[in-house]
Amino acid sequence: MLEGIYLALDELFGPMLKSTHPMWVVTVAGIILGAFFVFLNYVFVDQEKMKRLQKMAREFQEEFKKARESGDEKKLKKLQQKQLEILRMQNELMKDAFFKPMLISWPIIIIFWGWLRRWYFEVAIVKYPFNFFLFDIFHKMYHSALRPDELGYFGWYFLTSYVVGSVLRKILDMA
Repeated sequence: MLEGIYLALDELFGPMLKSTHPMWVVTVAGIILGAFFVFLNYVFVDQEKMKRLQKMAREFQEEFKKARESGDEKKLKKLQQKQLEILRMQNELMKDAFFKPMLISWPIIIIFWGWLRRWYFEVAIVKYPFNFFLFDIFHKMYHSALRPDELGYFGWYFLTSYVVGSVLRKILDMA
């Protein structure tokens, strides 16, 4: 089943795969998927509700800090009840924020990562001018052929989609 999807992706991105540096292929995949996931969250998550909840949480933290500093036990007990209400609201919102987009995004992520892995497994996508100790630990842990100054498709995809997602969230004024 996945082989048919991979062949379709090969057909769609074939010219780019054969004529472009792997860094650009993975970058394009990261941009496309990063933008898609931000769009999913924008559609499925009530941004105004999220902002109100964040504001309530900040106000609660300030009140709690003041009550704790003053030693007002009565106010602290009242704030503990308010905290339970805020937690209930956060759980409800997080369910909406993660469940629906996750159902759509995980199959797509798994397909794209599997497809990229077929082309770029153990291929150095980016080479750094220095050795980064975390990469060395990771490469040794997974017996990778990559050196500590090289980043594979997964790491580069993650960085690309993270940057794109952060920029788009800021542009769309998402909570």
